Amino acid sequence: MTAKKKPLYILLISIHGLIRGHDLELGRDADTGGQTKYVVDLARALALQENVERVDLATRLVIDADIDEDYRTEVEPLSDRAQIIRILAGPQGYLKKEDLWDYLDIFADNLLQWLRQQSRLPDILHSHYADAGYVGMRLSHLTGIPLVHTGHSLGRDKRGRLLAMGLHGDVIEQRYHLSRRINAEEDVLANAELVITSTHNEITGQYELYDYYQPERMVVIPPGTDLDQFYPPEGAMDEIAFSRELERFLISPEKPIILALSRPDERKNINTLIEAYGESDELRTLANLLIVAGNRTDIREMDEGAQSVLTEIMVLIDVYDLYGFIAVPKQHKQGEVPDIYRLAALSKGVFVNPALTEPFGLTLLEAAACGLPLVATENGGPVDIIGNCRNGILIDPLNKQAITEALLSLLKAPGQWRMFSDSGLKNVRKFYSWQAHAEKYLDRIRPLLEQQAPVPKIVPNRNASLYRNRAIFTDIDQSLLGHPEGLLEFTRYIRKKRKHVFFGIVTGRRLDSALAVLKKNSVPTPDVLITSLGTEIYYAPHITADAAWARHIDYHWNPRVMRRILAEVPGLDLQPKSEQSRFKISYYYNAELAPPVDEITTLLRQKEQSVNTHQVFGHFFDVLPVRASKGLALRYFAQQWNIPLERILVAGGSAADEDMMRGNTLAVVVANQYRAELAQLDEPERIYFAEQPYALGIIEAIEHYNFFNNE
Repeated sequence: MTAKKKPLYILLISIHGLIRGHDLELGRDADTGGQTKYVVDLARALALQENVERVDLATRLVIDADIDEDYRTEVEPLSDRAQIIRILAGPQGYLKKEDLWDYLDIFADNLLQWLRQQSRLPDILHSHYADAGYVGMRLSHLTGIPLVHTGHSLGRDKRGRLLAMGLHGDVIEQRYHLSRRINAEEDVLANAELVITSTHNEITGQYELYDYYQPERMVVIPPGTDLDQFYPPEGAMDEIAFSRELERFLISPEKPIILALSRPDERKNINTLIEAYGESDELRTLANLLIVAGNRTDIREMDEGAQSVLTEIMVLIDVYDLYGFIAVPKQHKQGEVPDIYRLAALSKGVFVNPALTEPFGLTLLEAAACGLPLVATENGGPVDIIGNCRNGILIDPLNKQAITEALLSLLKAPGQWRMFSDSGLKNVRKFYSWQAHAEKYLDRIRPLLEQQAPVPKIVPNRNASLYRNRAIFTDIDQSLLGHPEGLLEFTRYIRKKRKHVFFGIVTGRRLDSALAVLKKNSVPTPDVLITSLGTEIYYAPHITADAAWARHIDYHWNPRVMRRILAEVPGLDLQPKSEQSRFKISYYYNAELAPPVDEITTLLRQKEQSVNTHQVFGHFFDVLPVRASKGLALRYFAQQWNIPLERILVAGGSAADEDMMRGNTLAVVVANQYRAELAQLDEPERIYFAEQPYALGIIEAIEHYNFFNNE
């Protein structure tokens, strides 16, 4: 059976927020919105397809007294062939997405470990949002599995809109960590085989802002909506239980309902809607306003963003004296949402989405499927939805007069209301079914499977590794060498423990240079040498090259093109041939003449070159294949020799070593003149800053971790 025909195993990755298969807590916070519903529905829809064997949805396991115990369940079935798997990463408690970045390498290591325990690896990785994109990219580089990505929202677009709102750049960075997110998005765009978007606007209006913009790798596949759950109403308003909730707020609950349903987020622009309603006597006379903005018990205990939005809502109600005209319920269950739409439809009301930008707009589909006409932002997904469904009016979300006029035009024209309602009901079924989405999805990913080249499994020399169940890896120049007495003590230590531990070197030096300097300093020949910044792997005793690793990292590597592009960059001069290797192009970097490294990386992205770049010690610049780095090579070794990362101690001393120190390895930053380059590493259980210099720092770390007795 060919790879194209075999039943597929698809792994979806969506890390942040609260994801479960029932009673989704949509609107609980800024991270538990439409994306969580999208990925659950997508998993179920794909699992219903005939040629799909299995769909796993990987998210973060959370153990937190403030949230439901469902989120600590490691495996949760969604259907016969779909399940949620939860992976522990970092602290057990719930974290917002901006605080997850330091733990994504741990998530990637733990997820790969889980995958290795399954009967087979997935055929496709599909990441959702930038954080999952980073994880998916790491897994793809390590396994060779094709990566598909969906952004949901993008950092460059978000930063632009926050700046337009008047927020200072420093405040934006401190609150949202957008630089890290945007860099991850650029790397994902450079490495994903396919980018799936929900609308054409995402491609032309958002992804176009990125250096690695390749529209030919992008496809629009609109998500579906659950038509068994969202359907038009029958009967009367008072037959819907949620109508009793409105009676507490409204003088005339029978009037048409203007419904806004979203999480309490400043980008949803709810306050502008309230201001438009409050300033229009005609709107207040014709209709009530219903704001469903998540769930709350005490506004004072909510996170800063939600607290600010809800407080402003309450202030505006008081300023415009909207008591009796507006309802802002404190609680609603997810199962009540379809009835809320139907209640508004029975009242001959309107659904309004005034967001500053809306990446897609699942609520618009849900409202349309229940028979509600739409008034929605002209920025983002609603353009496609209303264009296809012909059931509403697009507005400038910052123009209160435009919002008012659009609402009045529907509320005062029963014929127009009915036409939009009927058109929405018909076209949601035509354009936005999950069945159609899943079929198009599978058609687009099948060609990717033919390109798949999994990393081959070597057969290690078991005699050499019979009693070795752990490893120590160290850089040479800034970690191992520098303190002669310490080096002598370390080499004695290694010789004594040699039967129980692999000794490895990870260096930017070429093999010949590494062997020469080790011999000069009487360092025992390592069992493993990872050289040229992770582009080459050699094994003792015969210093045998790992040909499988070389084939794996040759992916999309175009050294001639790279040299031609960089030849035009001032301040970059090729180092001598003795410093070059097949998978490493090395330059001298003159900071007075050369542009910043970020600009050089941008240039390579714009030329559609997917690579890893490194600036070392301020005056060296290296370009490597995208699948090669110290950390990736180290993890490849761990997979091949079946050594848990938790039993590998890595020693580094400069920024060049950061890649191999993040994640599940035990790491030590030795004392030296460059250790400040690693000061941002903050994982106290797995990254230890030694007081002793160089090799003495490695010994200090061995004792700190109780390395040889730690299981």
